[in-house]
Amino acid sequence: MLLVDIVEAGNLSLAARGLRTSRANVSYRLRQLEQAIGMQLFRRTTRRMEPTEVGLRLYEHGRRIRDEVLAAQESVNLLGRGLHGAVRLSLPTGFGEVVMSDWLLEFKRRYPDIALDVLFDNRVDDLLAREVDVALRVMAEPPPQLVAINLASVRYVACAAVGWASAHAMPACPEALHEVPLITSKVEGRELRIAASRGDERHELTLRPTLASENFRFLREAVLAGLGVGVVPDYLVHQDLAAGRVVTALDAWRLSLYGTRMFLLRMPGRYETLAVRTLIDFILERTRAWAAG
Repeated sequence: MLLVDIVEAGNLSLAARGLRTSRANVSYRLRQLEQAIGMQLFRRTTRRMEPTEVGLRLYEHGRRIRDEVLAAQESVNLLGRGLHGAVRLSLPTGFGEVVMSDWLLEFKRRYPDIALDVLFDNRVDDLLAREVDVALRVMAEPPPQLVAINLASVRYVACAAVGWASAHAMPACPEALHEVPLITSKVEGRELRIAASRGDERHELTLRPTLASENFRFLREAVLAGLGVGVVPDYLVHQDLAAGRVVTALDAWRLSLYGTRMFLLRMPGRYETLAVRTLIDFILERTRAWAAG
């Protein structure tokens, strides 16, 4: 099971963090295991530890043993008790706050003994390093090292408050976004580029917003306050469009900032508790109903 932890962590430091012990202790136990087997189990590099062929074979056995032990523990713990456990969930700030908050409150009312630790974050980090069980992210393609489920499409719109649009020219083409005060989201450390497609025509340009934030509720308020043109997910201003408070431009174009698909991500090979599986099923049900509606 120690071998499983090291393989899935990728290095000794992250494995030690997950085991809540010291790196020296993990290194010592690994040396003892290799001496007992009489073979090298890892090829060590400066950043990662890659399992040898022997290490990989033992990992496959160890993962099954680990999962059986965890399943047995969970089975015993559930005897005479309702569904319980703990799940760490990471959500994109906009969709998480605007759409999913009510879903998660409903989930807690339905399963009060499942402890939820909810993070609102747009970064695609190492889920193992943050000990995240489930993550939702909007992107073009999911990271190949993670298990991904395609949940829904996300559509971006260029929009402005009615008052601003009546006093200023709305952008007529993607390049015109450079000519208006722009309100949009950004992720630290990533260049803000927008892709716009219409049939076979495609444009890609770097955006320089006059107001940028990872707080999507703030972006919506900025659009409604008449501070410029917002490039935001359509769910953010759906009610404002229906109420006539906001109008859109570039409707013939498909706009994408960080991708147009939302994925549910999880670590491969990690044992899923009943609490985690229950939350995943709940999210799949709610997200697909939302996408269909």
